[in-house]
Amino acid sequence: MHGTEGSPTAGSDVVRAWVDGWVVSRGAAPPAVEPWGFTVDVGQANHPTRHVLGATGTGVQEADVRKVATSVTGANVWLKVFDHPDRVTPWLGPEWWLDPEPGYLMTVPLTPVAPHRLTAPDGYRLRTWARGGVIRTMVTTADGSWAARGQIAPTGRTAVADQIETSPQHRRKGLGSLVMRALTVAAVEQGVETGVLAGTPDGRALYESLGWQVIAELTSARRKSVEEEAEEGEVGA
Repeated sequence: MHGTEGSPTAGSDVVRAWVDGWVVSRGAAPPAVEPWGFTVDVGQANHPTRHVLGATGTGVQEADVRKVATSVTGANVWLKVFDHPDRVTPWLGPEWWLDPEPGYLMTVPLTPVAPHRLTAPDGYRLRTWARGGVIRTMVTTADGSWAARGQIAPTGRTAVADQIETSPQHRRKGLGSLVMRALTVAAVEQGVETGVLAGTPDGRALYESLGWQVIAELTSARRKSVEEEAEEGEVGA
């Protein structure tokens, strides 16, 4: 995988590192390299396949986006473009549903974490384990109730942090930061030098507080089903 070749520097390198790590994290098929990016078979009923443009920002070409978008006819196939929605949306037809929540491709150099920063707050427990090439961390309350979680998939010198979540009842207690630090420690122990993730607006503040930087914005689109298009047609009639 690309992550074994070195730490990503350019936006396209970060995209490739993210794709490589994401497929490991989610148990998806190895990415198929396309002239414009990557095709990934995910294997889920509501997410069978995704196409990811390899360029970022101004490097994203309208012709590539239109080519991929017009070639997709299957319902619930996703398209990921690392550029602002205002620029990408006009290149997609009405058959595409646009995720109203923007995303952010982010990266950070991973460095060792002091042991005392892995201590869970009073009333919480932290556990980290690895299975199938993915490192997972979970924080629970004293009675075992779930409070926060996350996972990271190393692919050589890079690793993708994924599915970082904190229960609404346990937010603003530093648990998200604790999860990220625990994942960082485990990844660094495996020789990882650079972290990559695709974050949400809610997660962005957490990641930036830990030193992560935004490389590009992310536009996510899903190909509507025939039923969805028919329903919209009836509403508009």
